[in-house]
Amino acid sequence: MAASFSIAHVTPYPWETEDNEVNAYVRRVTGELSRQGHRVLVLAPSRSQERVRASRKALRAARAAPHGLLEGTDGGSPRVIAVGEVFDVAGASRRRPSALPIDVARTVEELLSTVELDFVHVHEPFAPSTSNAALRHSRALNVGSFHASSERLLSTLVARRFVESFFGRLDARTASLPATAQLMARHFPGDYRLVPDGDGAAGQLQDIYASLAARRHAASGDPALKRRLAERALIDVDLHMHTDHSGDCATPVEVLLATAHEQGLGAIAVTDHNEISGALEARAQAAMAGPRPPVKVIVGEEVKTAGQGEVIGLFIEEKIPRGLSLQETVAEIRGQGGLVYVPHPFDRMHSVPDYEHLLKIVDDVDAIEVFNPRVAIGAFNEEAARFAAKYRIPAGAGSDSHVAQGLGSVRIRMRDFDGPQEFLQSLRDADIVTRPSSLLYVQALKFLQTRATPASARRASKARRLKRVRRAHGSGGRR
Repeated sequence: MAASFSIAHVTPYPWETEDNEVNAYVRRVTGELSRQGHRVLVLAPSRSQERVRASRKALRAARAAPHGLLEGTDGGSPRVIAVGEVFDVAGASRRRPSALPIDVARTVEELLSTVELDFVHVHEPFAPSTSNAALRHSRALNVGSFHASSERLLSTLVARRFVESFFGRLDARTASLPATAQLMARHFPGDYRLVPDGDGAAGQLQDIYASLAARRHAASGDPALKRRLAERALIDVDLHMHTDHSGDCATPVEVLLATAHEQGLGAIAVTDHNEISGALEARAQAAMAGPRPPVKVIVGEEVKTAGQGEVIGLFIEEKIPRGLSLQETVAEIRGQGGLVYVPHPFDRMHSVPDYEHLLKIVDDVDAIEVFNPRVAIGAFNEEAARFAAKYRIPAGAGSDSHVAQGLGSVRIRMRDFDGPQEFLQSLRDADIVTRPSSLLYVQALKFLQTRATPASARRASKARRLKRVRRAHGSGGRR
């Protein structure tokens, strides 16, 4: 039996516009999808105050029972949610509206945050529109369908790079006409599958949904392993940090371990840039912790790929060379039995893989960093969280500390683990715990400890810091 999905189709046009071709298309395919047993919502603007009031009343009720909006929508009658009153989307002879009404955007955001959906299928997702707002706030797999004339396309070309990046959130794209597919591919490159309006459209969409859903990770992992881990103690873990084995960090390994212990961390992942020696040294020193409870060290490396961003390998034993392709780097991590962890994946201020490259390796990604306090724009962390949620990839977090003062500013609270498989299962049920920190403060410390300090002064500073740590923990002159 074919899988049943929860789907929201979103149109930018007022639902009462009977002669609108896009709305007619949405009516036909959503009706057929509903008859096939899928739970289907239609999100649309409306000219009817009564319909908008009724829809918002239903949405308020859904806060307590989110699945209520989907009840009864799998028998041939999709539920239409009027997200607000808006002016008609401008045509070729009319001026486009400058922005979507705030109440409409908020309604779309609330609905998509409240109701758990498998797919958000947006039609003509150009800004400003309800479809564009849905794509912005979706936490589901996204399908975009394009039906429009060149007028709408050309009206967005002023911000073409932004639109192209935004369309990267689409996991699949369709076009109703060959000319539309060619036009879109020319201006916004991508794979546009032709789905003509007709009796077979709903069936083709079902095939697209099924192929995308097959790429999602297993929701709960290994039930037996989960039960075993439930008996373990909870520990705090920081999954991203650096030592002075990274060129942009001046924190000695011994200072890092002492700080981790002071911060109450039970485990840390040492992930120096393109280097593994610091992590190996940290693991060796942690094993000689003496009477103190040892801090568990995960050996890792943050590897710079050939123009496709950075990726972290966890639980590895050998250095992975920089400059390989993203796929080659992932294969190197896998070859060592390690886990593939993608850091700050959508932070445009870091070296990051774009959506296109990330989708190519999504089957091999074990975890995604969804919170990094060094990400200056919170929306980038939110985008990472959306991506992890829709592909059911375990979410990680770490301080990305380049100075000891930043260590543990964000941590994962999870069950204690032994090895990569237990770690990954424990991560599925973990909580992310954040603490207030100043990005400006830790970045300034990083600058002062590295670029602003001559090499001779850095060596003297390292010697003083090590001396203080050894005196505090009674380690004498150990080196």
